[in-house]
Amino acid sequence: MIFYTKQHKYYCGIDLHARTMYVCIIDQNGKTLVHRNLRACVDELLKVIEPFREDICIGVECTFTWYWIADLCDREGIPFVLDHALYLKAIHGGKSKNDKVDSQKIAVILRGGMFPTAYVYPGDMRATRDLLRRRMYLMHKRAELLAHIENTNSQYNLPPFGKKLAYKSNRSGVADRFPDPAVKESVAVDLHLLDFYDKLLNGLELFILKNARVHDPQSLYLLQTTHGIAKILSLVMLYEIHDINRFPTVADFISYCRLVKPERESAGKKSGSRNAKIGNVHLKWAFSEAAVLFLKGNEPAQKIHERRVSRYGKSKALAILAQKLARAVYFMLKRKEPFDMQLFLNRI
Repeated sequence: MIFYTKQHKYYCGIDLHARTMYVCIIDQNGKTLVHRNLRACVDELLKVIEPFREDICIGVECTFTWYWIADLCDREGIPFVLDHALYLKAIHGGKSKNDKVDSQKIAVILRGGMFPTAYVYPGDMRATRDLLRRRMYLMHKRAELLAHIENTNSQYNLPPFGKKLAYKSNRSGVADRFPDPAVKESVAVDLHLLDFYDKLLNGLELFILKNARVHDPQSLYLLQTTHGIAKILSLVMLYEIHDINRFPTVADFISYCRLVKPERESAGKKSGSRNAKIGNVHLKWAFSEAAVLFLKGNEPAQKIHERRVSRYGKSKALAILAQKLARAVYFMLKRKEPFDMQLFLNRI
């Protein structure tokens, strides 16, 4: 947890919604100067903070609507901090809760140096990152279509397809194996949607890859030198990490990737593990996938992995490998060095 501790003359806490925002501005002594509900628009915000522009910091809770305020503050040269919603809830939880109370608490906590910060992703790469996340959503929908065809085939106890339907060339005549016209039509709809998704996803991948070569071609190249990390995984890692220097240590990076189990301890006694899902779910997925792909066609790594499986079990052995890969990626990006297979195998 990282707190914002810089001092300013004025502090602005905003409880932000899609169409409205409750703004609270206090001075360095804690006196409330402005406390009102406004329309969520640029002109309204600039007008209300104008008398305090000389030294004001704006704090906003991390919800889906913060992009425009972050971009505005960046253009206007105003310090902007984004709070970590879960951590802030733990700090300011109270009996009463409404927009007016929340905006004041954000301002007061910001002034007190106890404002838990989230990363403000810069606008130049943010839209492409969100597009990549949208691609993942579409991939999940595509997978649902494939699963529905497979499940329908099993429902009627028909022979297995024999080939992977993920490839368009293997889908010919699939609907014709179902005798019932309604079932045949249902599967035909799935196949038609699969063809559409394939075309759509190919276009998205080309667009994202083109942007990545402009944004950070060196990091993209370094990531793809790792065995098991190809085009899509390297793009996910590139855009979700953004800048490796925002992680002071490898432990911070591993924790952000959800590849360690947090421990809770009091008076020398462990009280279980919670908050395991605080971090980046996309990096967790990417490194978990990379661990599986790293083992394909990699006999030396497979031997090491088999020993781990016999000791820890399959799932934990893969989790350990995913963490090792994340450590390697951290130092690769820090040192601007490509992946060294022999060095990696010696250290896992």
